[in-house]
Amino acid sequence: MTDGRWDEGRARREEMVSRQIAARGVRDERVLEAMRKVPREAFIREEDLELAFFDGPLSIGSGQTISQPYIVAYMTEILELRAEDRVLEIGTGSGYQTAVLAELVREVYSVECVDVLAERAKKRLLDMGYENIHFRMGDGTDGWPEAAPFDAIMVTAAPGRAPEPLIEQLADGGRMIIPIGIFEQYLYLFTRKGDEVERQALIGVRFVPMTGKLDRGDR
Repeated sequence: MTDGRWDEGRARREEMVSRQIAARGVRDERVLEAMRKVPREAFIREEDLELAFFDGPLSIGSGQTISQPYIVAYMTEILELRAEDRVLEIGTGSGYQTAVLAELVREVYSVECVDVLAERAKKRLLDMGYENIHFRMGDGTDGWPEAAPFDAIMVTAAPGRAPEPLIEQLADGGRMIIPIGIFEQYLYLFTRKGDEVERQALIGVRFVPMTGKLDRGDR
């Protein structure tokens, strides 16, 4: 869905995918092609443009970051997305992960709690031509109940424990990937099978903390 403004970066994205992502074991060709296509350089601060393809996270302001390219691809692949899926994303941030998801699925519902980031990402993604993304500013721990259930949920900030509303909003067979932890964080995959929800620990990570009522101690 991106236009020709970013064609000059295609070769560098090809190299990024080859060296940082495919070389580390990401094999889903749809995910790899989305990573080649979505211009990461469009989602970072102008002063960081020379680091656009850096193998690590970068600040986007407001205490938030754009994730390492490998982590974006890894989390996306783990969800085993299908073209017809409806996906909930918690933490729009820069909008980069949102765009990758939008290349792969029917609809993306993205929630961001920082107003300046939410507004900036929405404008950027609409300007880039994405028409299958729904935006909301608010507390991500609540999810998006009126649009549930979701085939997949991706959480890009770390709570101390998995928010129950998000688990409840998974469709049967749905999968949620989420970093959990305060001082030590791991990615977890939650899979709903009927009334049961399985949890699997994946890899150690470092994400910004989730800021919502769950982690403020509200009930």
